[in-house]
Amino acid sequence: MSLWEYANPKKFSETAARVLPVVAPLAGLCLAVGLIWGFFFTPEDYKQGATVKIIFLHVPAAMMAINAWIMMLVASLVWIVRRHHVSALAARAAAPVGMVFTLIALATGAFWGQPMWGTWWEWDPRLTSFLILLLFYLGYIALWQAVEDPDTAADLTGVLCVVGSVFAVLSRYAVKFWNQGLHQDSTIMKVGEKDPLDPAYYWPLIVCLIGIVALFVALVLLRTVTEIRLRRLAVIEAREKQE
Repeated sequence: MSLWEYANPKKFSETAARVLPVVAPLAGLCLAVGLIWGFFFTPEDYKQGATVKIIFLHVPAAMMAINAWIMMLVASLVWIVRRHHVSALAARAAAPVGMVFTLIALATGAFWGQPMWGTWWEWDPRLTSFLILLLFYLGYIALWQAVEDPDTAADLTGVLCVVGSVFAVLSRYAVKFWNQGLHQDSTIMKVGEKDPLDPAYYWPLIVCLIGIVALFVALVLLRTVTEIRLRRLAVIEAREKQE
């Protein structure tokens, strides 16, 4: 079976109908278990106190905000190279979801940073690149709305997505590129290293991450199927006007 079969709108919609009943409950279950476990059954940190528990929402949202843009980049490149409409619609469907995750990450980061850093905002390399990423999300969504022809909109937003990917990468690796700023480096991948994340926080965080990924998949599938149906209705209406 070729992967390109799913570029067929009917095939994609049928597959989404089979996958959604699995990933949607998985998202709900993992988020419920992970957040309850994390917020109510983990100890307070000896330095950060209960504030550290924001990690269970902040980190998954931040990771998904970046990965959502990367998914949009891949889908946009598929559109540019292969001209598969489903890939362009999938990128469009993912944008509002990624934008919301970015907002959640910025908001929770501010609430986490204020008691730790003594400020709600700092022009730290990672925070700044993340804010610019949010602006690219807003610009991407606005460009889809502003351009009437859908193929032209897909082309323009595809180019915008490629440019914005620079800031998606910076959001992920800014701490490594610039050895300065308040934001710490990744702690999830440090298991087994000298200063790992305590297992009491690590495992509920992993459950939350699985839940956020499943939620993203479910929302993108649902929104993509909706976009496909809206595109079909637009084509039907255009044909009726010509007749």
